[in-house]
Amino acid sequence: MNVVLFVVGLIVVVFTSASVLFTIVLPREPRGFERLSSLVNRVVQWAFIGVARPARTYERKDALLAPVAPVALIGQLAVWAGCFIVGYALMLEGTTHNLASALAQASGALFTVGTINLSGRTNSALDIAAGATWVVIVALQIAYLPALYQAFNRRESLVAMLESRAGVPAWGPELLARHQLVGIIDTLPQFYSSWEQWSAELAESHTTYPVMLLFRSPDPWFSWLVGLLAVLDGAAMHLALAPGTASSQSRLCLRMGFTALNRIAKVLGWSVDPDPNPEGPITLTFEEFEEAVAMLTHVGFPMERTAEEAWPDFRGWRVNYETVAYRLCDRLTAPPAPWSGSRRHLRSGVVAPKRPPQRAPVLAKHRPEVIISPTPRRREPHQRG
Repeated sequence: MNVVLFVVGLIVVVFTSASVLFTIVLPREPRGFERLSSLVNRVVQWAFIGVARPARTYERKDALLAPVAPVALIGQLAVWAGCFIVGYALMLEGTTHNLASALAQASGALFTVGTINLSGRTNSALDIAAGATWVVIVALQIAYLPALYQAFNRRESLVAMLESRAGVPAWGPELLARHQLVGIIDTLPQFYSSWEQWSAELAESHTTYPVMLLFRSPDPWFSWLVGLLAVLDGAAMHLALAPGTASSQSRLCLRMGFTALNRIAKVLGWSVDPDPNPEGPITLTFEEFEEAVAMLTHVGFPMERTAEEAWPDFRGWRVNYETVAYRLCDRLTAPPAPWSGSRRHLRSGVVAPKRPPQRAPVLAKHRPEVIISPTPRRREPHQRG
């Protein structure tokens, strides 16, 4: 019996160590036992969604959901500690001949590196191994956090730039409209190129570190997911409405964008169609698309096609990312932006971005003339009468 418990305990310790290894030291898409951390993340997220359920406004709900990622990281550490305690306790049971004493000894050895002397028989080799294990885990966790926050900062820097380019919350048609209104359509190729690079980094960081999905933006109405969806919609509309003038970077941005979303979906265990039918149905309706095209026509965005002519191409692009994007927006309780799907856990409806009023400086000829009276010259002492 003691041999069986020792073997079971050894298996628990080995598999827990492997989970730590593939989460912190050798990050990769989680599979099998590597999904332990993802399971912890999901449980913590469910708990916070339940706590935030009574919130009436999106801002309040976002504030309640903000600690999800830090708590999930602590939860991962707690689960690893619990697994190591159970594993080493099962291995120590043959020495203590009492499971309660084995648990106490394993806990003391793990958290105090053997500095606490517990009553009963001890196993120095296992006590030292347990203490060394926890020291290594804490050291790795300390090195792990900076990598997460560096990835977070890189992600949020480009998202913050969308406030002036695509509104808050971000929306694809608004992206094109604002570039037209301020006369910076020529910057769109570089803009799409930046988001192509950003999407590639997103695919790497959020598939190797799934907990990154739970980190929310500092501002409640900012969201990396809504921002990416807005950029993809803007690029798809640009290609559909003006294929002759749209840059090749828009096509590359779209390809990398929906590839990143599909890779994230696979990490979450979702089935993804790698080659959807371009003529397949999408949730966004033609009437919504037509309204957006009318808005772009009103601001003077250059087009080569009508809404009816552009719709098949736009739908052919959007079918690649709409399903995954909508599901992620609901899963992560993203801001309720236009064209981003429904939210099961939100009471508020869609919120459209507010466009700042167009203002121009007053022309010089209309400015009132400013007359500055000359300052009286001061007389020197020898000039005084």
